[in-house]
Amino acid sequence: MKLSNFNFELPKELLAEYPTENRDEARLMVLNRKEQTIEHKKFKDLIDYFEPEDVMVLNNTKVFPARLFGNKEKTGARIEVFLLRELNPETKLWDVLVDPARKIRIGNKLYFGEDESLVAEVIDNTTSRGRTLRFLYDGSYSDFRRKLKELGQTPLPKYIKRDVEPEDEERYQTIYAKNEGAVAAPTAGLHFSKHLLKRLEIKGVDFAEVTLHVGLGTFSPVEVEDLSKHKMDSEEAFITKDATDIINKAKSERRKVCAVGTTVMRVLESSVSSNQTLNEFAGWTNKFIFPPYDFNIANCMVTNFHTPKSTLLMMVSAFAGHDFVKKAYAEAVKEKYRFYTYGDAMLIL
Repeated sequence: MKLSNFNFELPKELLAEYPTENRDEARLMVLNRKEQTIEHKKFKDLIDYFEPEDVMVLNNTKVFPARLFGNKEKTGARIEVFLLRELNPETKLWDVLVDPARKIRIGNKLYFGEDESLVAEVIDNTTSRGRTLRFLYDGSYSDFRRKLKELGQTPLPKYIKRDVEPEDEERYQTIYAKNEGAVAAPTAGLHFSKHLLKRLEIKGVDFAEVTLHVGLGTFSPVEVEDLSKHKMDSEEAFITKDATDIINKAKSERRKVCAVGTTVMRVLESSVSSNQTLNEFAGWTNKFIFPPYDFNIANCMVTNFHTPKSTLLMMVSAFAGHDFVKKAYAEAVKEKYRFYTYGDAMLIL
């Protein structure tokens, strides 16, 4: 499989700038791999495809307001700073992306907030747009984190051209988000409402939670035609013993184990034992899944409609079959499904 196998034309009007008013009213395309059939449903109809003791695996990461705007010393130029990951809490070192990058050099200082109460110094270049910043702040660490939150904005994807709205803080978070650390939402989970989760629970469906703090690795474009040469950015992930117990039990009983989102699938495939069971995990993963690939844990998946040439589309193609996914995407465009973050969803059985 080459990069060019994952390109397709997407009409601009199918990019969802806003979510469906009620989360679980989004459209749902159901792909049955065995029968090679496609059904058109609503997301709340998901419940009809699950039985008691089937398991849904959720990514409980929580998005933090990772986009800051500062001014460069002397020139006052407005600079966007996108927080990627904290390198050292004690010295307040962070990996970030800056825009426009050409103006930002080692030694420059950036000032944030109207009162310039937060200052950062550029101490290293990491990539063309990447920098390492040291934040200079007098207060305690918890005060510093509070200040970041106060100055930060919800980091909506670049394709959403409208301004960030106060409602986005809640819209861009799954209702089961707990562990702060992601710079982007695990978007498949955005379709779940409290009501739908309750209905699934009443039906007897079990839930297991894992954590993958979504970084830009998930969204970084693939720029090499030979996919085996693409290097994923590492993202921090955790699987608890509770989660492994629930998932391994369902697997041994041949029940559905449904990965809610590509991030969940990546975590699960990053910690497989030699006898194809799930191990506990705490660390970093740069797992890149593309066709052909044999999946070990989940036998079912909920996902969104993804961008051309993205690692997410490659994983979905590996799971459902490249030709089947191509057919499904052509149908999604024809039927005017909404794509990307706030778009519609797909259930692959």
